[in-house]
Amino acid sequence: MQSIPKEFATAYQEYDRDITLRKTQWGCILGIVLVPVFGGLDYIAYPKQALSFFLLRLLCSTLMAGLYLVLKTDFGKKYYHFQGLVLLFLPSATIAWMVFATEGTASPYYAGLTLVLMVLAVVLDWPIWQSIVSVALVLALYLTACLFSRWPVDTRLFINHLFFLISSGIAIIAGTYYHSGVRVREFVSRSELDNSRKALEVSLRQLKENEAQLVHSEKLASLGRMSAGMIHEINNPLNFATTGLFTLRKKGKHLAPDQQADYAEILKDVEEGVNRVKTIVSDLRMFTHPDTELRDKVVVAEVVAAALRFLNNESKDQVQFEQELPANHTIWANKNKLIHVLTNLLQNSLDALKTKTFKDEKPTIRIAGHMENGVSILSVRDNGPGIAANLLDKIYDPFFTTKDVGEGMGLGLSICYRIVREAKGKISVKTEPGKFCEFTLEFPASEKKQGTH
Repeated sequence: MQSIPKEFATAYQEYDRDITLRKTQWGCILGIVLVPVFGGLDYIAYPKQALSFFLLRLLCSTLMAGLYLVLKTDFGKKYYHFQGLVLLFLPSATIAWMVFATEGTASPYYAGLTLVLMVLAVVLDWPIWQSIVSVALVLALYLTACLFSRWPVDTRLFINHLFFLISSGIAIIAGTYYHSGVRVREFVSRSELDNSRKALEVSLRQLKENEAQLVHSEKLASLGRMSAGMIHEINNPLNFATTGLFTLRKKGKHLAPDQQADYAEILKDVEEGVNRVKTIVSDLRMFTHPDTELRDKVVVAEVVAAALRFLNNESKDQVQFEQELPANHTIWANKNKLIHVLTNLLQNSLDALKTKTFKDEKPTIRIAGHMENGVSILSVRDNGPGIAANLLDKIYDPFFTTKDVGEGMGLGLSICYRIVREAKGKISVKTEPGKFCEFTLEFPASEKKQGTH
């Protein structure tokens, strides 16, 4: 029989136990039905003993029914091969008694022992050792029945029957040896194929992720090239406008008192518009200067505290913040950019929570971090409306937004994506519409881990 590779040994043992238990239960059912049915042959061969033999057969069936129940217990599952031997013993001992009670070596019941061996060998898929023990057990029962029977031993018939039983036993052992090898080879081949399939699925999934990252990186690169020219063209007029606003504010002092309030309000609106444009330009600059700042070991708690300070006016007491951050939890990144990423994610969560009606729960944002295999992991989870499945492949695209006009440019997650990738990290999202949305950031925990992502 082919040996089982070590990596499959435990799995094969589980597989063998499940299969053997199920087949032993079927063997019990088969025995419960067939053992009494063969009582018809007792009536034909030995009509005077037919009733006592039938009662003996019913006892055997009852014991096999009990064995069926034992197989469902922890004991039966633990010693499942032993239960197979018990199943063999019950009908074999019944038939051996019939041999003993009829004509000993001349009894035709010896054929029943061979039948029991062959049926159970086929039904139970014995391992080689169990096959040898089973054949030896049947031979021992037959020898005991013949030698201790009150009938004289017919040497010719005894040798003939014994030869037939031994030959059948050898055939059963040989067949079991071959079939056991086939079972092992099939299981190993199936397991290797399953492992290869899983490895292929992982590779395909990784290829798809890499392809998506390359496409997205190319989009960001294209945006960066375009943004470089836009920033230069926009900054000059902005500087002129800012200088002009400063001059206009000074000139406003010379207006009549009743006109100054309206004048100041108009200037304020213009300044807010200019500042809004400056913010957009600042976001675009992220794409044109991808890696100009140094990275260092950043304490996560400090970054979270800074991001929450920026959003203090936004959240007030309307949102519950939960933090689960281990002491001395660090990330290898640029602190300012990491604050930018976390601020964007928290702002998105706050905006999402505003769009959901809460009844039995409070709007909550949970920030959690932990270390795993040398990787520093930080997650932001909210119990907002989540993200629709058809939008998941677009959320990192530049200028993609589900917000109303004027409420967002659609650059927040794109910037987060770029910053995380620059830091040799990874960003992913898990969401269930109507229940939650969770962004997970994975970063190297130290400089030596940068090449791992």
